[in-house]
Amino acid sequence: MAAAKGVCLHHIARETSNVERLSNFYQQLLGFEKIESPKFGEFEVVWLRLPPVFSLHIIERNPNSKLPEGPWSSTSTEIVAANPESLSRAHHLCFAVSNYHEFVQTLKEREIKIFEKTQPDGKTKQVFFFDPDGNGLEVGSWEAPKE
Repeated sequence: MAAAKGVCLHHIARETSNVERLSNFYQQLLGFEKIESPKFGEFEVVWLRLPPVFSLHIIERNPNSKLPEGPWSSTSTEIVAANPESLSRAHHLCFAVSNYHEFVQTLKEREIKIFEKTQPDGKTKQVFFFDPDGNGLEVGSWEAPKE
């Protein structure tokens, strides 16, 4: 029996050297909405929401952090050019969309390097790619879960 009761995912945080660029990426590509963010004073933070309840917190990287930055520096002006094929089993966030083919076309138009995969059932399609900081993302053609 689990120690915690009533557990649900509340938010995921991404630390970045370029808060505006990373938050714009998630807003423009996946439809996150900017919501009221607390003012911490010493660092910038943007909170994004994907209706109805999922939140993504984009937080300015602590310049004194001993932790390594993401796989690629967010100071680059180009979309990450690494091979997304390695993401099919690696760490990534995954989203489902109802307009999979249109979404993939948008990625191609933005010249974001992708890796597509179709599951053995022939129905489920997945695309893997990176955000501007090199965080792995997957988008699939699954139906939205029923509440």
